Amino acid sequence: MAKKETVQIPSTKITESIVKILLREGFIKNVRKHKKNNKNLLILSLPFYRKKGTYRTILKRISRPSFRIYSKYQRIPRILGGIGIVILSTSRGIITDREARLQRIGGEILCYIW
Repeated sequence: MAKKETVQIPSTKITESIVKILLREGFIKNVRKHKKNNKNLLILSLPFYRKKGTYRTILKRISRPSFRIYSKYQRIPRILGGIGIVILSTSRGIITDREARLQRIGGEILCYIW
């Protein structure tokens, strides 16, 4: 959604848990739920910088339905030396790379964000 201040996405358990991580890490300003035509939506407010006209967030999807990528906790990549985050789907839910290393669990790598 190029140059938009708000984005609407369908609300599922996975998207809600990913949005919670993004909100906690500061990649999203605000989140609110909205019901439209019996469908639940999440409305995300993105941090948009008017001076530069760009977002500072880049999200790269790694694991796809046709090509799943799994990793042990020792081999989870560090994005930009720890500045970025990796979102993983584990047996204990969807968590960041830092939490996975502390809990010593691996899982499916969903995306990189920096």
